[in-house]
Amino acid sequence: MRLIDGAAIAQEIEETIKNAIGVATHRKPGLAFILVGNHPASRSYIKMKKKKCAEVGILSIDRELHDEITEKELLDEIQKLNCDPNVDGILVQLPLPPHLSTHNVLMAIDPAKDVDGFHPLNVGKMLLGEHGGYLPCTPLGIHVMLTHSQVPLLGKHVVIVGRSNIVGKPLAAILMQKAPHCNATVTIVHSLSENLPEICQSADVLVAAIGKPHFIQPHMVKAGAVVIDVGINRIDCCGKSKIVGDVDFDAVAPLCSMITPVPKGVGPMTIAMLLSNTLLSYQRSNWN
Repeated sequence: MRLIDGAAIAQEIEETIKNAIGVATHRKPGLAFILVGNHPASRSYIKMKKKKCAEVGILSIDRELHDEITEKELLDEIQKLNCDPNVDGILVQLPLPPHLSTHNVLMAIDPAKDVDGFHPLNVGKMLLGEHGGYLPCTPLGIHVMLTHSQVPLLGKHVVIVGRSNIVGKPLAAILMQKAPHCNATVTIVHSLSENLPEICQSADVLVAAIGKPHFIQPHMVKAGAVVIDVGINRIDCCGKSKIVGDVDFDAVAPLCSMITPVPKGVGPMTIAMLLSNTLLSYQRSNWN
């Protein structure tokens, strides 16, 4: 069994980004973070992302807004960032308070600054296999990780457990493209799928993104499969809080040819792709 070290791969990518920014003759790239309210987990995620921005030379632009902000006020704030030539990327930390429409907020972001890859225009380009958009960070990070680890995908059966708009659906769209390091046969299963264990057991590459701790058990994994664990679940273990994935790592790992750990697997790759997309936006705006 070989461990896929997402943290190490991400570090290599971040070093490349840092070097590219270091020789840039224009201004530094700028990434705007919009945080609505004071959700502790959201604040923690932004803190991690901003730390990585500082390490590679991307300027963080903070917009911390109170949780009673109206939708119009938030959309006006996004429009200001859309028009700011020093802002290359705009990230709205989700989830938003329930009185705000996530759809309307994401639609308001200029697709050219949508470094999260959530705008419908960028989603459409992804589905069509067109260039010029941005791929969502977690699916892109998984694809880069598989490519870096030399996991063969052409004609292979990839089973994705989970059909979210953030991971499952876009990852399927990326891996099935007629493109280098793609061309996989992709199946998506979810909580209502019949014969789910049997389908998972047929996978050459199994991606767990269902948000349930230790959901993937040994009887669901084919010997020699590659297993990618997207889950981040906090559980109580012996009176202490512990982060685990959607895969029962200790039980499943002996069956695998390769597997990602949690943490230090997919998570660091997601942030690395956010930085990469921001640099790409910067390059596009300064080279055109």
